[in-house]
Amino acid sequence: MPSRQIALRLDEPPALREGLRRLRAELGIPGRFGAGVLAEAEAAAARPSLPERDLTDIGFITLDPEGSTDLDQAFHLSRRPGGFLLRYAIADVAAFVRPGGAIDAETHERGETYYAPTHRTPLHPEVLSEGATSLLAGQERPALVWELELDADGLTTSTRVARARVRSRRQWAYPEAQAALDAGTADPQFELLRIVGELRQQQEAARGGVSLPVPEQEVVTTGHGWQLAFRGLLPIENWNAQLSLATGMAAAAIMLEGGQGILRTLPPARDSGLAKLRRTAAALGIRWSHATDYPAFVRSLDASDPRHAAMLNACTLLFRGAGYQAFHGTPPEQPEHAAIAAPYAHCTAPLRRLVDRYAGEICVALCAGTEVPAWVGEALPSLPGEMEQTVRRGKKYERGIVDLVEAMVLAPRLGETFVGTVLEVDPEDGDGVLQLQEPAVEAVVKGADLSLGEEVRATLVAADLLSGSVRFAALAWP
Repeated sequence: MPSRQIALRLDEPPALREGLRRLRAELGIPGRFGAGVLAEAEAAAARPSLPERDLTDIGFITLDPEGSTDLDQAFHLSRRPGGFLLRYAIADVAAFVRPGGAIDAETHERGETYYAPTHRTPLHPEVLSEGATSLLAGQERPALVWELELDADGLTTSTRVARARVRSRRQWAYPEAQAALDAGTADPQFELLRIVGELRQQQEAARGGVSLPVPEQEVVTTGHGWQLAFRGLLPIENWNAQLSLATGMAAAAIMLEGGQGILRTLPPARDSGLAKLRRTAAALGIRWSHATDYPAFVRSLDASDPRHAAMLNACTLLFRGAGYQAFHGTPPEQPEHAAIAAPYAHCTAPLRRLVDRYAGEICVALCAGTEVPAWVGEALPSLPGEMEQTVRRGKKYERGIVDLVEAMVLAPRLGETFVGTVLEVDPEDGDGVLQLQEPAVEAVVKGADLSLGEEVRATLVAADLLSGSVRFAALAWP
């Protein structure tokens, strides 16, 4: 996905600029905030409402991608008799957004923050998202503080969430935190993060959940302009993600018990989908024992192996139909997120995703034994549709940006021959998706008798900077 740290160079091709402009217009990506929204944000930032409960003595830290300024989460881990305590502070966006006000209305139009090489389109004005609500180091902030008690195996045994004041001690970026951990010089919090993260990964495996280790395709910048790269996640990123997953699972449990909420759901895979994946594995020459279930099989794959990379790409198509389900009274008939193998809710990124503000408010009220605010209940019925439209728009935007950058990187190389791996083959027309490692590109390849997972030589025959269309023609090996 597009990196958050990229700035457009003035010497980039005008056609690319026009392509990006067209993409934003086509998808309806919002522009600048209006004067009324900005004025309301400035006023809210100038008069923050701080809770009475004071947890500023807790040594919270943040861990995010390099250069991040919209910091939703800060964590603190400690050992307890028989296990651990996770305190997870989430930015209290509702403390700054007046229900029915200008900011509230605008966030419902936007739905989420959109990231692009040219700039970021934030969900909230920057005076809030990068200032007064962001859990920046050394700043006292209002937060929703989750407290999850975990046993010695990492299983959640109790959960509560309430408002409090917090102060993050330090902002860490993933690469520096991983390097410090590897060198044995890291904050002691990261050693606890490793322990708890690995325990939670074991819990994920035990309940049948699965995380696909597919390398991310990223747009990055250097002194020479834009480039594309495939990036695998650092171990510390996966451990950190487990904290958010644990909190989202805890939020779902609170809402299901309380009879009101909004869940992120995903239907279970169909047997026909699993059977197709087994046939794909056989075609790729990858052994998949019938005694090995799907999650264990995925964990056995190595993304650096071209055949395994093709298999992982096929696995991304197994689960379809992710969505949001709101309920009041009767819970959803299918409340689980199949890939997580448990009920789950989005609640840990309210600066960047609209639904999280609502989920947080519901959980705070249910834990306190008070009524869920009326403005939350009134918005719930329409929120799933708003978020699903937002997710579709965001995915199209990210994919469209990568397509345009792929075309820019490849345009000067029309007619050249490359070697890549076939990740997909359309059974109807035989066309495929070709993955190159250098440059890191995934594009359409046409040719006779393409085979999934094979390495092919292909000539670049099209790279359109306005549409982002890239096409290769496969050649026979000499």
